[in-house]
Formats: sequence, structure tokens, C-alpha cells
Amino acid sequence: MSNVDTTFKELDVEALLEELDLDEKISLLSGIDFWHTKGIPRLKIPSLRTSDGPNGVRGTRFFKGVPAACFPCGTGLAATWDTALIKSGGQLQGKEAIAKGAHVILGPTTNMQRSPLGGRGFESFSEDPYLAGAMTAATVTGIQSTGVAATVKHFVCNDQEDERQAVNSILTERALREIYLMPFQIAQRDAKPLCYMTAYNKVNDTHVSESPKLLTDILRKEWGFNGLVMSDWFGTYTATQSIKAGLDLEMPGPPVVRKENVHIAIRCGQLASHLIDERVRNVLNLVNRVGKLNIPENAPETTIDSPETAERLRDTAAAGIVLCKNNDNVLPFDPAKTIAVIGPNAKVATYSGGGSASLLPYYARTPFEGITAQAKDVKYTLGAIAYKNLPQLAPETRTKDGQVGMIGKVYNEPPSSSVRNLVDEIHIDNLVMLLADYYHPKVNPDLFYMDLEGTITVEEDCDFEFGVAVCGTAKLYVDGELVVDNATHQRIGENFFSAGTEEERGVKHLKGGQTYSLLLQWGSSITQTVKRKGATVMASGGIRLGGLAISDSQTNIAKAVALAKEVDQVIICAGLNSEFESEGYDRPHMDLPGTLNDLIAAVSKANPRTAVVMQSGTPVSMPWIDSVPALMQAWYGGNETGNAIADVLFGKVCPSGKLPLSFPIRNEDNPAFLNYKSERGRALYGEDVYVGYRFYEKIKRDVLFPFGHGLSYTTFNMSGLKVVDDGTTLTATVDVENTGACKGAQVVQVYVSQRESGVGRPVKELKGFAKLDLEPGESKEVTVEMQKKYAASWWDEERDAWIMEKGVFDVLVGDSSAKADLKGEFEVAKTVWWNGL
Repeated sequence: MSNVDTTFKELDVEALLEELDLDEKISLLSGIDFWHTKGIPRLKIPSLRTSDGPNGVRGTRFFKGVPAACFPCGTGLAATWDTALIKSGGQLQGKEAIAKGAHVILGPTTNMQRSPLGGRGFESFSEDPYLAGAMTAATVTGIQSTGVAATVKHFVCNDQEDERQAVNSILTERALREIYLMPFQIAQRDAKPLCYMTAYNKVNDTHVSESPKLLTDILRKEWGFNGLVMSDWFGTYTATQSIKAGLDLEMPGPPVVRKENVHIAIRCGQLASHLIDERVRNVLNLVNRVGKLNIPENAPETTIDSPETAERLRDTAAAGIVLCKNNDNVLPFDPAKTIAVIGPNAKVATYSGGGSASLLPYYARTPFEGITAQAKDVKYTLGAIAYKNLPQLAPETRTKDGQVGMIGKVYNEPPSSSVRNLVDEIHIDNLVMLLADYYHPKVNPDLFYMDLEGTITVEEDCDFEFGVAVCGTAKLYVDGELVVDNATHQRIGENFFSAGTEEERGVKHLKGGQTYSLLLQWGSSITQTVKRKGATVMASGGIRLGGLAISDSQTNIAKAVALAKEVDQVIICAGLNSEFESEGYDRPHMDLPGTLNDLIAAVSKANPRTAVVMQSGTPVSMPWIDSVPALMQAWYGGNETGNAIADVLFGKVCPSGKLPLSFPIRNEDNPAFLNYKSERGRALYGEDVYVGYRFYEKIKRDVLFPFGHGLSYTTFNMSGLKVVDDGTTLTATVDVENTGACKGAQVVQVYVSQRESGVGRPVKELKGFAKLDLEPGESKEVTVEMQKKYAASWWDEERDAWIMEKGVFDVLVGDSSAKADLKGEFEVAKTVWWNGL
């Protein structure tokens, strides 16, 4: 056994700045690979490991990674309105990071919900800056209580995916401060994140990674941040400007922009050595802050799956489910009565959105599994096909020895080569494969090939449609017949962070009970013939193989209607999935896919006891809403998705979630509708400070469901509002009583409205909230404290400062933005301006 002491010893940063040579200093300003920073062994400076992210801690691999605890998506977490619960989730994330040898978690995502169409909207928390800031602060506090560093991202205005690296977000200083910077400011004030990640985009003509105003003047000088600022992956565009602006670390590595360019800039006098020292100092300070974790370099990745973890995830997912509608108390359903489960989301666990937030979960419970675990008599039918790409084919395929999935055989030579040497053989049980981090010492990482081999057997005769999408090229053969060609004919698509192709499809008639051989021949990303301008190409590339028996949509709906008429209760599992909501692209519209709208309308007409369970990270249009008696918004719920949904459906958990964003009736109703996409490289934030409910209330436009809305199986009464102002802190106190028959939780929402102002202001703005549990008949006094200057101020562009104007302000309290009926007030005696936190 080695007697070498591996305990981390704190670095003397200033002494190291004297000892490091210039090459070493420059090397510290970039990563060495996708996840690790540079270490300097001779000076005992260790390499640090980072890991995604917002929905859980993936580890260091996209391909064949170590399973992880998957949390509900960001909107699902914010829908809990429970900072204590979110903090405990952050603590679990920190422990997961330590198990995976990671010092830094690349999350939470703190960007704003400008539009329902944002590809990464599911990752973010809210349309409201205060709620987003409170959720961010709770997450960061929980993570950093374990010694792991949190990274708040994407700083700032990364609110769309369209041309995300090139788009220029153009907005007023007031909107920037009051809406987009505010959640970061709250997180900095309340939680002191150790790291920030810069956004890909420009803000008012300057890329954030090169913005002295944002990174130095505001973040460091005004807010007092003294941690590390890293780029988003491949989001460093210059060496000199980014270092001058305050960007400490280029990620990932090895460096693309820095290294030699930094040497040149120093030699020609564009960069001073003291600026290099400033950036290195921040890197070394981070090493000191997380070094006490004593995680060894290149630590093995392990799991901490446990019943306690499962319980935490189940409670969190259930707490965020929002009961949007419940006419005549249709819900909760009786598990003893007959139930039909219908819909494409029933037997699929839509546990996460797509992109860098996705991960391999320990497990993922489907709604059907959750429902059948609690109910006695459950029948199922698909009802509608609603997929962007065909369902991934792994569950239907088998290897030669009978395992689920296919065998991947890796070569350096193409299929056309007369001599091919087998280099690697891998069992593949997930046929959505991002190979960005696939590695084999004998494989050329820039150009290699993989043959996927397996079999498929269907139960009944059918026309079976196969689909292949790639970052690379591929051909699919079924029993030796070419069925899909995604090599000679390719269309640019949105797969693999928008760097891949559109899914190409082909049909073959299959006989029931007969086994067919499958061979997919794939070449890595460099072989792809079509490229998307500005897309981030993942090294090596990716493969997606899907398939489904072709069926008639009207026949599917007719079967669903017939089943609905046979049973006492109907559950329709509908929504989107990780292919509709993902990093790399935005949604083109708010509509549900396929024939889901027709299915919901027909089934709800056939059975008056129908509940729709909607899974999406952001709003969808609901033209059938008037005919459906019950609707639950269940988001993407992580590992325990199905169990949490069943808990609320059957009343094991009384719903307490509240919407963290408004649900408009139509996409055309949302305030960013005219200004959302990039137009020739710019996105004009024309709605200014009127984001979400601020807009709908200002112009008195109806919404489907308002911000903060959420029903319960019990009832509550709020009364006796008192507002106390000590000059610095506002304290709102209200009595809350559970007037119903079951235990439940209520959210007290506190809004502030300025009666008269020198500028146009929203009707009201959320400034505080509290969540509490109450037994039937129980009453509690709830206190919500708010900093007065945050509650009353707006950004004065003339003074470049916050202004708290003299005058009277209303305090409005209720359980949604549309039901804030209790009214109090406070007064500002004298106009004052302020800066900082």
C-alpha cells in the first residue's frame, strides 16, 4: 500500500503566480478535453472535472456513460415553488457529482422564458426573474453545501437556440437589468455561485464572452463576484478580447482559440501579463475552493442509487405537477375502478428534454408503469402516433445471443474496403447514440466506421417503417435489402444539436413471427455531405435508428374511443419529448404533434371522466381544453416520472404545483411572437420589460392558464394581510387556512405594484413567495420578507442606476397572478438611487 499523502494542500496562489512560467499560465486558461481543466503536476496543481448539469450529473460520457439521478426539468422544479425542496435537490446533485469525481456542476440554467418555443426552455425555471432567481439561489446553495461548485448559466440572454452562437440580442438597458440579469443578480446576492458560464450570443453587438461590461463591470465590480467565469462549450471566439473582458477559462479543450493566439497577443503588445495573471488567479482560487473535496484526478465514476434517492426524486416530481383544471372534482381517480390509459407518452418515460441536459438515468418509470402499480384494472391502447423521429428501435432488436439491442463493430476502413480490420465490438442497448466521447486507442477519432448488427421480429404482418438520422452517413439493410439511404441523399436536420441530418425513412413489409437481420453501416461526422451554418459539430458524430409498424391514425383513434366507452375512467398521456424540446433548435410552433389533438377531443367526448396528463417543458396549445374535465401539467419528471404522475392521479399526493410561466392560448398571443427568431443575425427584444404575465396583464389579454396558477384537491383561505416596513425590509404576513378535507400545500404569492411612476411599469411583479403544508382545518400565519429596494425599484437609464421612487406601492397577495386579491401597501418617502447588490 502506498504511503503517499494524497490529501489536497491549499495552493499559495500568489507564490504560484511567481513560479509558473508563461506557457504554464496560458495552458491553465483552457481545458484539456471535454470535461477537465489543466493540471500542473510539478507544482501540485490538480486537474478539475466538470459535469453537466441542470437535470442531474451525467459524468464524463454521453456514450455508454454511468447512470445518474435524473431530476425533473427546470420548469418542473420551479413549479414546486419550494426553495427548501430545491435546495435539498441541489445537495443530492452535489453528492452525485462527488460520486462521479466531479468538482464542478455545469448548472443550473437561469435564462428567461421569453417565448414558449425556446428549445432549452424546459431547462430554465421561469418567465419571472424573481422566481428564477430564487430557484437558482436554492439550487446553488444546495450544491455548494457539499463543497462542489455550481455554475450559473448562460450569462446572459441565451433565450433562444436559433443561430445561438451568432445572434445579437438587442434590448434596452432597462430590460437587461430588470428581467434578464435580475435572476443572476439574485443568485449572486443570496447564494454566491463559484462559477458562471457565458452565453453563446451577443448582447447589444458584443459577444458575452468578450464583454467587459457584463463580465467585469457588472459581474465582478458591481456585484462583487470573485469566482471563475468559463465559456460555454466552443463559445470562446477570441483570445485577446475574451481575456481582457474577464473570461477565465475556454472550454472545452484542447484550446481552439487560446494558446498560440495568446502568445502572439503578448508578443505584439495586445495583452499585458498582468491580465493573464488575473485569469490564472481565478482558476487557482477555484482549485483551492473545491480541492478540499479530495477527489483524485481521473477519479472513477460511481453511482449512489438508493431508496432514499428514489424517494427524493419522487417527492420532487410530484410537488411540481400542476393541476390546471379539475371540473366537478373528477380527480383524484379511484384506483379500484376500471381505467383506460391512452396515448403515446404512456409507455415511454419522457424524463428529460434533449441536449446537454439529457443523461442516462438509473431507471425511468413510465406513466403506464406508475398507474398499473397502483390501479387494479388497467387497459391500454396507443391512440395516436406523435413522434418527431420514429421511436428508437433498441427495445425491438436483439443480438445473436438474445440481448436487447444490437452489436456495434468498429473499423478504420469503410464498408467499401476489400480489407477491414475489426478494432472494437460494443453492445448497444440505446440506438440514440452521441459518439462525441467515444474513444479507442486504435480508432482514428476523426474518421472511423461502425456496423450495427442485430435482428428484429414483429408479432403481426405489417408494413414497418424504419428511420435513420445521423451526424455522419449511414445505410440500413434489412435481410440484405437497402431500405434507408442516409448517405447518398441527406437533408440537414435538427438531430445531434442541429449538426446532424433529417431522419430518412424507408418501408419494408415484415411477416409476423419471422426474424429479419438488420445491418446499419455508418461513417463518422466527417463523411456527412450537408452542414448547418453555425452548428456545433460533436466530434465523431452520432447515430439514431428508429422504427414503427405503420398504422392508420383514424383506426387508432377509433380503438381509443371504443376503449374509453368501456371503462369508468380515462387517462390520456400526451405531450412532447426530448426531440421536440432540445438544445440546438427551437420549436416551430406550440401545437401538439401528429393527431394528438384529434385523439384528446374524441376520447374526452366519449367518456366524461377523462383526465389529460400533459408532459412538456413549456406550454403547448390546447384547442380541446373546454371539453376536457381535468388537466395535469406533469413536465419532464426525471427517474420517477411515472410514479409521481400516478401519485397525484390517485390522490396519494395532493397536487400543490403552480405554473412558473403563463400558458398562452396561441403562440401568436405571446409577447415575443414578432421578435423571437434571429433575423439576419439579430433578435430584437421588442417586448422590453413586458415578459410573460407582465405583458398579458398590461394589455388585458386572456391566457389559457395564468402565471402562478395551480389547483388542489383541498381548498384554502387567505386572510388578515399585514405589511410592515422597517425602511429596509418589507414583511408581509397572512393567515392561511386549509378549509378542505385532505392535507395539502399552498403557495402564498406576493406581488408589488407601483401606483404612479415616471415610466411605464407592469401592473404588478412577483417579489416574494412561501409554500406551507396544512392539515385539514389547520391554520398558519405565513411571513414573506422582501428587501424593500428590490421590491420597489426599476432601472433608470438616465442615471445608470436602480431608482426607488417616492410614492405609494400596493402589496397584492394570493395564489396566482390572476388571484392576488388581498391588498396592503407601503410608502417610499424619498426617491433614492442605488447600485450593486
